[in-house]
Amino acid sequence: MEQHEITEILNRPYSQELLARDLTRLAYVATDGTPRTVPIAFTWNGAQIVLCTTRNAPKLAALRRNPQVALTIDTEVHPPKILLLRGHAELDDVDGIPEEYLQMNGSYQMSAEQRVEWEAEVRSLYEGMVRIVITPTWVKLIDFETTLPSAVEELVRQRAERQNA
Repeated sequence: MEQHEITEILNRPYSQELLARDLTRLAYVATDGTPRTVPIAFTWNGAQIVLCTTRNAPKLAALRRNPQVALTIDTEVHPPKILLLRGHAELDDVDGIPEEYLQMNGSYQMSAEQRVEWEAEVRSLYEGMVRIVITPTWVKLIDFETTLPSAVEELVRQRAERQNA
């Protein structure tokens, strides 16, 4: 997929709405060769998806072995809005707490006092974290208005051909 196609899809209003959400599902291949999908908080910086995790997270060994990932960001209403992304994960070990981690968890409703307590707890627990930075190499927006899953698009095309025959 060409970069201009990726940019065009990610700039659509529904894509921007989905990229502003706080949870994605990260799919990767575990070290035993089996697939894994985990929900994880994320933030979008305008060009990349950024995830943060503990330095001892099992997914890191898997991502070092095979950095190819897929992400799903979706809604829980009908019709669903779904943003599918694929990309390559780059791992960035950082001392302290990445700003993105504080940002992505800042969307949860907390009082100012709760926020101070939460941040103090986080800073006392983590000496450092790993930023997982994913630059999209393929994207698809499914909004059930202008775009459909590819299998459904194929059925629509086949129906039109039958009706026009």
